[in-house]
Amino acid sequence: MKLLLGFAGTGQSMRALEKTLDRVAETGDDLTVALFETPDGPDDVEEFYEVVEECCSDAGVDFDVRELSGDPGSSIVTLAEREGFDRIVMGGGTESPMGKIQLGPTTEFVLLNAQTTVTLVR
Repeated sequence: MKLLLGFAGTGQSMRALEKTLDRVAETGDDLTVALFETPDGPDDVEEFYEVVEECCSDAGVDFDVRELSGDPGSSIVTLAEREGFDRIVMGGGTESPMGKIQLGPTTEFVLLNAQTTVTLVR
């Protein structure tokens, strides 16, 4: 299976990376990590890459990387369709005081617009 993980350097992205690495270590799936910046998150893509590289190395997982520019949601959806990924993995979702899930704009866009299966890691 070809997995595309959206990674923005946030805590939610880190949880998604950890869960994805657990799966890839078990299944041998092909992993591609799409690095992107968000307006409210860290903005050093080189630092993101170093974090991802260290985590993947520690897990013994090979990965490819893509640096996205422009709108991250549409860039992830376009990349997934263009390169034939089987699944997109995104971190995201917090609980509101009423216990309902709240999604960030990038995650919401991907969930609503991707033709590819999307896994949301919370």
